[in-house]
Amino acid sequence: MRLLKRALAAAAVLLGVVAVPVQPAHAADPFKVLAFYNGTYDAAHIDFDKEAREWFPQAGAQNGFTWEATTDWSRLSASGLAGYQVIMFLDDAPPANRRAAFQQYMENGGGFLGFHVSAFTTNANDWSWYYNTFLGSGNFATNTWGPTAETLRLGTHPTTAGLPATIPSAVSEWYSWSRDLRQNPDIDILASIDASSFPVGTDPNQQWRSGYYPLIWSNRNYKMIYTNFGHNAMNYETNTRTSSTFASPQQNTWLINSIKWLAGAGGGQPPTEAPIDPAAWYPVVNKNSGKCLDARAAGTTNGIAIQQYACNGSNAQQYQFAPTSGGYVRINQRGNAAQALDVTNVSTTDNAPIQTWTYGGGNNQQWQPVTEGGGYYHFVNRNSGKCLDVPAASQADSVQLVQYTCNGTAAQSFRLTR
Repeated sequence: MRLLKRALAAAAVLLGVVAVPVQPAHAADPFKVLAFYNGTYDAAHIDFDKEAREWFPQAGAQNGFTWEATTDWSRLSASGLAGYQVIMFLDDAPPANRRAAFQQYMENGGGFLGFHVSAFTTNANDWSWYYNTFLGSGNFATNTWGPTAETLRLGTHPTTAGLPATIPSAVSEWYSWSRDLRQNPDIDILASIDASSFPVGTDPNQQWRSGYYPLIWSNRNYKMIYTNFGHNAMNYETNTRTSSTFASPQQNTWLINSIKWLAGAGGGQPPTEAPIDPAAWYPVVNKNSGKCLDARAAGTTNGIAIQQYACNGSNAQQYQFAPTSGGYVRINQRGNAAQALDVTNVSTTDNAPIQTWTYGGGNNQQWQPVTEGGGYYHFVNRNSGKCLDVPAASQADSVQLVQYTCNGTAAQSFRLTR
């Protein structure tokens, strides 16, 4: 039987069949998903609707949920959504007369997964709660063209558990937004464009060549996820599909994880956040700037400034959190593991700079990681009680980090990636 399954799987790949991830059997009760769509604008969006209506029912049958789709937006009501744990918007946001019902559904604990065009607007203030508060993205800013597959860098979140730090996406057109989601403390960014993907897009006039582009995120105040994909590549002359939104097995795994997480399947609560592995080396990304903790000029000796810098995967940007005592850790630099993050001159004042120094057990070299959820932490110095901080919430390269009175801002929030 095992050999037969392998043979069938291989045949599916050869025939171009898109595989649906099969999850182990679980004891959670089945749940129901309802997807809304219009199916009237842009052949690529219409084709995604068609492909979704083929893929999701099969995926649901294998993963413990039922899935149906409708163009009847009047079902977006308290009675129409009764019994559905998750709703989706495939290609649009609801009409004006359904907005209040959607907001009520979300504020009462409903689950939501939105795709691609469901966040598109050039007038966010027309429905400020949805575009500015709920999604947090504001107005559409730019897009890439043509549609391309890219490398996604994943954040730490229950929906990304078990996946590698980067995964290949399926082909899509990609959007950017007027609001910087890194500045919003309610937003957890689950995936962004990995720097290795640049340039993104095939048209030189519609490319992203550098920068930070979040593609998937969640709002901590709701059970919601928005994902940027959902636009198939098309031959517009023949109106035929030339790519599949479900062509990436890793992206499909994330998608199924997300639906289950939104529904509370498998115990009704999101999985607990994985603890920091004291043997692992982590890039440390600032929530405000999207830049990595970095030892200036890859220095490995005493007195090297710890700065923020565009993430590049080097040893100068990898850190180990080795326990000391009482919940505190020393933060070792991979270039020289004997060097730890150190508050200069054992200072207890605001704006004292952070450097590397040979670890000697001093309280100024010990930090308490305080989880904020979603893979984010702030780090409290044992000597001063102050937090690791990017001064003035700068987003520039080469800014040396300091300690500063803990204030809960994104400049003091850091995500550990793998």
